[in-house]
Amino acid sequence: MTATTDGSTGAMKPRAAAASEFAQQANNTNNAHTNTNTSTAGVRDAARRATDRAVAHLLAKQDDQGWWKGDLETNVTMDAEDLLLRQFLGIQDEKTVGAAALFIRGEQRDDGTWATFYGGPGDLSTTIEAYVALRLAGDLPDAAHMERAAAWIRERGGIAASRVFTRIWLALFGWWKWDDLPELPPELIFLPPWFPLNIYDFGCWARQTIVPLTVVSAKRPVRPAPFALDELHTNARVPNPRKRLARPTSWEGAFQRLDKALHVYRKFAPDRLRGAAMKRAARWIIERQENDGCWGGIQPPAVYSLIALHLLGYDLDHPVMRAGLESLDRFTVWREDGSRMIEACQSPVWDTCLATIALADAGVRPDDPALVKAADWMMREQILRPGDWAVRRPGLEPGGWAFEFHNDNYPDIDDTAEVVLALRRVAHPDRERTEASIERGVRWNLGMQSRNGAWAAFDADNTSPFPNRLPFCDFGEVIDPPSADVTAHVVEMLAVEGKAHDPRTRRGIEWLLGHQEPNGAWFGRWGVNYVYGTGSVVPALTAAGLPTAHPAIRRAVDWLESVQNDDGGWGEDLRSYRTADWAGRGASTASQTAWALLALLAAGEQEAKSVERGVAWLAETQREDGSWDEPYFTGTGFPWDFSINYNLYRQVFPLTALGRYVHGEPTFPDLRIREGT
Repeated sequence: MTATTDGSTGAMKPRAAAASEFAQQANNTNNAHTNTNTSTAGVRDAARRATDRAVAHLLAKQDDQGWWKGDLETNVTMDAEDLLLRQFLGIQDEKTVGAAALFIRGEQRDDGTWATFYGGPGDLSTTIEAYVALRLAGDLPDAAHMERAAAWIRERGGIAASRVFTRIWLALFGWWKWDDLPELPPELIFLPPWFPLNIYDFGCWARQTIVPLTVVSAKRPVRPAPFALDELHTNARVPNPRKRLARPTSWEGAFQRLDKALHVYRKFAPDRLRGAAMKRAARWIIERQENDGCWGGIQPPAVYSLIALHLLGYDLDHPVMRAGLESLDRFTVWREDGSRMIEACQSPVWDTCLATIALADAGVRPDDPALVKAADWMMREQILRPGDWAVRRPGLEPGGWAFEFHNDNYPDIDDTAEVVLALRRVAHPDRERTEASIERGVRWNLGMQSRNGAWAAFDADNTSPFPNRLPFCDFGEVIDPPSADVTAHVVEMLAVEGKAHDPRTRRGIEWLLGHQEPNGAWFGRWGVNYVYGTGSVVPALTAAGLPTAHPAIRRAVDWLESVQNDDGGWGEDLRSYRTADWAGRGASTASQTAWALLALLAAGEQEAKSVERGVAWLAETQREDGSWDEPYFTGTGFPWDFSINYNLYRQVFPLTALGRYVHGEPTFPDLRIREGT
C-alpha cells in the first residue's frame, strides 16, 4: 500500500464520478479556502459548505468494492518487533530493514525517546525496542541519536525496568535471562472454561497472544545476538528484576508466589504432559488462523504465533507459516519518503459503517450507488459461523461483524451495532436480504449482553479479576468488561430497531445511567476518553426515549460546555486515563469536537452558543480538499498503554456532526421507528 497526503491508503481508488456533484456544489458555493469568516457568512452557510466539501472528499476515498479504510497509526513497537521477528526467523532484507529504520528514526523525540502517542511523554519499553531495532539496522551506539536514547533508558532503570513483553523479545536473543521472566506454562491450554484463569478468562486479544507465548515460554529459545546491549543496563552486570515478595495474604503476594511455584514446576513438568500441551496449543493456533493468513486480524498475535509454530518445527515454507508471513506484509504502509510503517490492525468494516452513516446523515440520498455498494460489501462481511465467543454463548446463532477484512473468529459487538445503524440508512434494492442481515446482527448483539445488563467489545461476562493480577500481565488490558461506549452503541441500535422498551435495552440504559461520572461525563474505553464516552452515550439515551430535560442529559451538557476550548473546539489528551485533571482537556481535534457536538445536538442544543462555536471551528479548520488535519491520537487499543490514530476519524465524525447540524436527526428509509416494528 502507499499512503496519500491525508493518511488514507493508496489502495482506495477515487470514485471521481460519484464525488463530482458534491465537489461542484462546494466549489460553486465558495471558491475560496474553507477558512471563511463565519461571523459574516453565517455559521449555517459555512456548515453547508464544509459538509459538501467533506462529502466529496469522502466519496472519492471509497474503494471500488465499496469499502473505506484509513491508515491506523500506533507506535514504533510494531515496526521494531517486525524487525526483531525477521531477525529471529532469519528473513530480514536490506530494503525492509532500511525502510523500517527510516520510519523509526523519524518518530524519535528531541530528548532521544519514543512515545506511544503524538505529543506524549517518552515511554521506556517503546524506547528500548526502537533502540534495539535501530541497532539491528546498523545504527551505531555512539551516534548522537542513539547515545541520547541510551542515556535516557539508563536514567529510568534500564532494561530491568521495562515491561515483560519487551524483555521477552530481548530474551529471544540472549539479551535477558528467561529465568528472570514470569513463567507461562503451556498446560494452561488444558484448563476448562469453568476453571479460574483458563484461556477464555482473557480478552480475545490477550488470549490469542498468550497461547503462542506459552509455547515460547516453554521452549525458551535463544538466537545468537549480533551485538551486546551493555549500554542499556544501569551497571555492568545484568540486574535481577525480582521484586521483594508482597504479603502472602495480598493478591500481589499470592500471584508472586504462584509464579515462583510455576518456576519450580518447570523443572519437574512431565515431558509427555508438556509435549501434549504444546501440541494442543499448536492445534488451537492453527485452527484460528484466518483465511488471509493472519490471526485475529491484528499484528501482535500473528508474530507470536509464527514464532511458536516455528519453534514446534514448522518451517518457513509450510503453508501456515507462509500465509502468516504474507499476511504481515499486508499490514505494511509504504510512505512517499521511502519509509515503511506497520499497522497493528486494519479497520475497513469500522471505517465503512462510520463512513456510510456520515454520508447518509450529511444528505447523500439513501439509494445513492456509493451507499448501496457499501451496504453490499458490509453484508458480504457478516460472519455466519461460531467463534471463541460461543464458549460463553454456545446456543447463540452467529450474525456479527468483525473490525477487519478477515477475523471470523472474533466478531465484535461495537462493529455489529454500527453496521446495523449504517444498513438502516441505506435504501438497498434487496430489502429482504438487508432485513435478514440486520435481524441476524440484532439477534447476535442481544445474545452477547453481559449479566450486568451492559455490553463489552468481543465477549460476554469476560470480567474475571484474576488475569490482570498475573505478573506476566503488566501491559494493557487483558480482560474485556462492558464499557459505556459499546453499550451506548448497542442501545442506540436497539432503539432504532424499535426495541427501546425491550427489557434487555432497559437494563442497558439503567447500566449507563448508573455509570455516569460525578462530573456528568461517561468514561470512553475505545476512544479518548470522556468526550468519546459522553458523545456516544447521550445520543443513545435520547434515541431510546430519555427526554432531553433528564438530569443525566443536563449534567452531560453542562460538563461538555465546561470543557469547551476557547477556540470553540473540544479535545482530550490521553493523560486523562491516568490523571483526572486531564478529563476533557487537550488541544482541539476534529474528531473530538464532532463527538461533543453529536452529544449536544442529541440533547436538543441546536441553537446553543457552544454548538455554534463548535460548528464554526470545524468549518474554519477544514482544509481546501474537504478533509481535516488531526495528528493527535483519539482512539485506544488499551487506554494509555496502546493508543491509536484512526486516520479516517478526522473525516467521518466531523461530517456526521455537520450533517446533523445542517439536516437534523438521521432518517431511516423503509423503517418506522416505533415500538414493536
